[in-house]
Amino acid sequence: MEISAAIVKKLRDATGAGMMDCKKALVQAEGDFAKAERILKEMGLAAMAKRADRATENGRVFTLVKDDKAVILEMSSETDFVARNQDFINLGNELCEDVIVGNHTEVTDAMQEKVNNLISTIKENMALKRFKALDIGDNEYVSQYIHGEGTLGVIVKIKADNKEVLASEKVQEFANDCALHVAAFNPQYFSKDSVDPTYLNEQKEIFTTQTLALDKPEKVVAGIVQGKLNKHLSEICFLQQPFVKDDSKSVEQTLAALAKEVDSPLSIETYVLYRVGVEQ
Repeated sequence: MEISAAIVKKLRDATGAGMMDCKKALVQAEGDFAKAERILKEMGLAAMAKRADRATENGRVFTLVKDDKAVILEMSSETDFVARNQDFINLGNELCEDVIVGNHTEVTDAMQEKVNNLISTIKENMALKRFKALDIGDNEYVSQYIHGEGTLGVIVKIKADNKEVLASEKVQEFANDCALHVAAFNPQYFSKDSVDPTYLNEQKEIFTTQTLALDKPEKVVAGIVQGKLNKHLSEICFLQQPFVKDDSKSVEQTLAALAKEVDSPLSIETYVLYRVGVEQ
């Protein structure tokens, strides 16, 4: 008998089992929905519906740079044991490939199906939690970094006026160091220009109150407050933070020095940091 796609999807939504498993169960049940659902439960394939309520605080971050695309992706799991499972790792890498090849911006049914199929095999809840893809222009370069066993990952995109310098070992090393820097210091903002004005005003008020409490002359209060604000920005803003490989210079100062050395304007376009279980 013919099994419609609609009833297969309905059974999948009800049980969480894979599409092919749902179709086989419906065929075996001769189209009887309740009987097919029972078959899946008996096979242990419908248990995912219950597992879906379990927390997925563990997982792994994946990155892939290929052709003119870069992607960073987080897969979550219930246990760190599963996060180290080779099938789990293979799936994460495969989903990165799917994102790039399909030019996806959100999780597709096909991608979710792959996740569901592995849940059926491993018998533990997991999820494709999030991903972000970046286009890589002809004069852009993306560096990627995965820490340890994937507890965090970073991608950083650099742009050059002269694309030839992107092949330079120094430029690529700097891009890699920037990824390491983001992983190590977890900046809250890209630059001081991107900080929320409301937040800046709040910090300025706090520093003003602190300074006034020191009973300093009124004429020096403004300078002290600005100094405190500048120091705070150097702690939370990527471009203003002391560079991971040389804390005597900021990231932007190191970038400027490198641009001068390779004789081409350079800019850091963006970065993306994913930490397992932490939304940013």
